[in-house]
Amino acid sequence: MVRDAPAVRSAGPGDAPVVARLLHDFNTEFATPTPGVDVLAARLERLLAEPVTTALLAGDPAVGVALLTRRPNVWYDGPVALLDELYVAPHLRGRGIGGALMRRLLTDAVEEGVSLVEINVDEGDTDARRFYTRHGFTDIDPDSGERALYLQREPNR
Repeated sequence: MVRDAPAVRSAGPGDAPVVARLLHDFNTEFATPTPGVDVLAARLERLLAEPVTTALLAGDPAVGVALLTRRPNVWYDGPVALLDELYVAPHLRGRGIGGALMRRLLTDAVEEGVSLVEINVDEGDTDARRFYTRHGFTDIDPDSGERALYLQREPNR
């Protein structure tokens, strides 16, 4: 339910410190390693200057962020977008901010010809899984009916 959800806007390279702070806060909240705001900001300044990586910010000052990367894919005519992160400050959750970010993300994806939006969610994160399901995401392959799994490996480990 939307309750005075703030406006959502596209972030540019100049917004890198704001995006970095929100992403750092996200990882800190969930006890996930983070390289720190300064390192993230430097990376984001470069990444947000290119069309492959985009970020959306909710609020002024920003209280929510969605970070996406796009790539070509042999199975689709348009690019596939990965929602790398979606974060809303804890004290503001449940006010429609995440939903506003998701609606803008999906609207932009349609306008940009994105064929598929992917998100990886930890199995135990039931709140996030419920949120994404509510917005039409599924972990069931529509063609096979099988549950989708995400596997990962850092190549140097």
